[in-house]
Amino acid sequence: MKFVDEAKIYIKAGDGGKGCVSFRREKFVPRGGPNGGDGGKGGDVIFQASRSHRTLLDLKFRQHYKARRGGHGQGSNKTGKNGDDLVIVVPVGTIIRDFETQSVIADLTGEEQTCIAAGGGIGGRGNARFATSTNRAPRYAQDGIPGEEKEIGLELKLLADVGTIGLPNVGKSTFISRVSAAKPKIADYPFTTLTPNLGVVKSGDHETFVVADIPGLIEGAHLGMGLGIRFLRHIERTTLLLHIIDISGSSFTGAWQDYEKINNELVSFSPAMIEKPQIVAINKMDLPVTQERIKQEIEVFEKKEIRVFPISAVTGEGIDTLIYEIVKILNTSKAQ
Repeated sequence: MKFVDEAKIYIKAGDGGKGCVSFRREKFVPRGGPNGGDGGKGGDVIFQASRSHRTLLDLKFRQHYKARRGGHGQGSNKTGKNGDDLVIVVPVGTIIRDFETQSVIADLTGEEQTCIAAGGGIGGRGNARFATSTNRAPRYAQDGIPGEEKEIGLELKLLADVGTIGLPNVGKSTFISRVSAAKPKIADYPFTTLTPNLGVVKSGDHETFVVADIPGLIEGAHLGMGLGIRFLRHIERTTLLLHIIDISGSSFTGAWQDYEKINNELVSFSPAMIEKPQIVAINKMDLPVTQERIKQEIEVFEKKEIRVFPISAVTGEGIDTLIYEIVKILNTSKAQ
């Protein structure tokens, strides 16, 4: 399934129904007065969040949405039927904006959370409403008020506890496939991961957390280089960042340099990103070259008072220790 995290649609709430002009015409009622009923209210356009939806793909194919109008008023003081609301289902984590002003209408972060993005028009009043002591037979009624219409911009930001970051091919997808049931594409070439993946990790008997596997970042990502800024937004909501580093490559220059390179991209994208707790893991401990270099690289981080977790996403070495540290930080953050 194609991952779509942005969409633009047009929505139109239902118009209010027209009021009715009517008069009583009954046997034995010589002075029948006005009895035109009011028009019904137009339907609202409502957005509802659901975990059953993962992307905004459906909204790419259908871009126009219109709620039903209210029914017209009738004689005998019958009010027109209210128009049915139109409910548009979007993934949890969707931000809804007025496309013209870019103001946020709602940020739907909870299951079944809803918002009214366009209100239906009020029905017009029938002529019975206008009868007075001096005007006992009004021959006019109101039209209904038009429903709101607007262009809407939708932006999806994934909801996860932990976001994996790092250069391409450091083993992020292998890690998430190791610790969860997620099955991201894994191959030995850059940018294998083209879309974010979510995995649920179980720790112990009861505790679980969600990990987001984000496509690899490169220098200039905040300017749109590589897969760039498109996926950086998906780690904005995370509580913790897991920074995975690979020191096994032939062109490797230093773990600290890679660490700084990625963090420079984060702070350039959003200064708030660098304030998130961050765990550093050096992957591919199953390779001899990594085992040869690991001690020297860890010493650099220790001088900066940063703990490094040596792991192998392939063999599982060090994974349990890393998961325990992640859970500890998540629990601390929740308690604050």
